[in-house]
Amino acid sequence: MRTIEGKIVVLGAQGVGKTSMVLRYIGKMFSHHISPTIGASFFTCKLTVQDTRVKLQVWDTAGQERFRSMAPMYYRNANAALIVFDITQYDTFQAMKDWVKELQRNVLESMVLSVVGNKTDLESQRKVTREEAMQYADSIGGSYFESSALHDEGIEDVFLSTAIGLIRLSQDSLCSSLRIYDSSDPSSPVSNAGVGQLCDGDTSREGQTQYSLQTSSLAHGEVERSPVCC
Repeated sequence: MRTIEGKIVVLGAQGVGKTSMVLRYIGKMFSHHISPTIGASFFTCKLTVQDTRVKLQVWDTAGQERFRSMAPMYYRNANAALIVFDITQYDTFQAMKDWVKELQRNVLESMVLSVVGNKTDLESQRKVTREEAMQYADSIGGSYFESSALHDEGIEDVFLSTAIGLIRLSQDSLCSSLRIYDSSDPSSPVSNAGVGQLCDGDTSREGQTQYSLQTSSLAHGEVERSPVCC
């Protein structure tokens, strides 16, 4: 089986729910008391999409302005980005556009881009329409999703779409940052991706999730969490 390893950066203003989304997907958990990310946190998870295994290296970046200068080191060799905003806070939608511009300045290769409107559980307080957000996602060549980390809605779709996007990206001969190899012989990669080492925690979802390109049905494997400070 072919394996693809891709680096994903999660970007957006402070408080939009980036960490809650990642923890909901990786660890199937939600907490109302998550501390702001310092620098970035690193997570890994593995999915199987038909005959391809996709290993996602997820970098959850800090949204606080004081950490903005550190962001370029996390962009390096990124293959995909989840750009998150809070549908109830229009200023986070505007701020998201600045993150995209900075991302485009720092990453030269093609990327899988996903714009995510989070906190749909607060629909009655919505300030950003779905139509406006979809139009923006189209303008940057990305896909648009809406999610609720609280209710665990829409998040599986975001990561599945990203995995499928990485598979398609792997067919681009100009993309050199993806690491692609035969799972039976990981010592013989087709290409190598650099992986950053700065983080304030590490969580691995080693269980295998089976996906199909035609259906969203899935079966979760065992989850392992082993916090490690770098």
